[in-house]
Amino acid sequence: MDEVTEIYDKLGDIISQEEFRKKVDEKVDQMSGLCDMRTAAMLVAHDLGVNETETSVQKIADITPESGNVRLIAKVMSVFPAKEFNRNDGTIGRVANLIVADDTGSIRLTLWDDKADLVKTGDIEIGQNFQISGYVKEGYSGIEVNIGNNGILCESEEKIEACVDCTKIEDVKNGMGDLNLKGKVLDISEVRTFNRKDGSTGRVSNITIGDDTGKIRVTLWDEKTELATGMNTGESVEIINAYARENNFTQQVEVQVGSRTVLKAIDEDVNYSENFTPISDIIPGEPYSVKGSVSGLGELREFSRDDGTVNMVSNIYVSDDTGRIRVALWGDHALLVDELDIDTEIEIIDAFSKSGFNDEIELSAGNRTRIVVL
Repeated sequence: MDEVTEIYDKLGDIISQEEFRKKVDEKVDQMSGLCDMRTAAMLVAHDLGVNETETSVQKIADITPESGNVRLIAKVMSVFPAKEFNRNDGTIGRVANLIVADDTGSIRLTLWDDKADLVKTGDIEIGQNFQISGYVKEGYSGIEVNIGNNGILCESEEKIEACVDCTKIEDVKNGMGDLNLKGKVLDISEVRTFNRKDGSTGRVSNITIGDDTGKIRVTLWDEKTELATGMNTGESVEIINAYARENNFTQQVEVQVGSRTVLKAIDEDVNYSENFTPISDIIPGEPYSVKGSVSGLGELREFSRDDGTVNMVSNIYVSDDTGRIRVALWGDHALLVDELDIDTEIEIIDAFSKSGFNDEIELSAGNRTRIVVL
């Protein structure tokens, strides 16, 4: 008895075997090769309302390490490259990972061998909805669903509202992967080009996002930089499958958005409020945001860099009710000195503190600094 007949025998007399096989063939064609005959037969049986062939559909939030075999319908949120490994018997195995989500949460899928090949061939893409059947186990990064050659991974036409578990910005640490965040866009930089060691040209851009626990700089690479050009400050975004890395220059942790990262605008209003430091509490070697009134204005001057390019700098003084500090404005920020007046209220966000003339602490406002004239 073949596997299609075996599944058909569980249907009773609700449909003829000829009609059942016809529907199975149609299902295989419909899934563009992502289903084998057995899986297609199971899905047709499910469409006919016969569920004895599979466990009932579960929500991701209800899956536990003791769940055993599970069946779920979820949306692909992240796709990781397939890898090969050597088994003890000398054969070569294949493995790949996905992050999928439904309206209750997200979970990792581990695909083995033939199922992993679907990632390698590009048949699985972010945003697809799948019917999934596999077994649960505790993996290196938490609960995961494993899908071998006898498991089910077939595209579904059912609409899925995906909900992913998000990390708060204050909890982001260097080296973290599979990182999901929600934040309000605070600042957007221009797209810059650079030359790689292999002679190719790359593109990079940055945005800064914040939530109710803090803010963080996000770096977008290559084709992802196009997303920044369509953003507006003040809107909320969701980042799925990013990773965190320490910037070698600033020693601050940043979020990296690569080719396998999803970055999209969301309707949710993410709360953020800037943390302003009293001027008297500033110490050298840290980034700070200050708020106060302009209490001194210097002159704009130009100078030549070592590479022959010309830059600009000016100085202002800012005071609050705790003290007064000099702020060096670099590049385009330097032009502000001609627009400001004494007692103008101003916010200087993400300026770097250092010891200046006579060891007095001052702030340096460069290309990572945002200045708001109130």
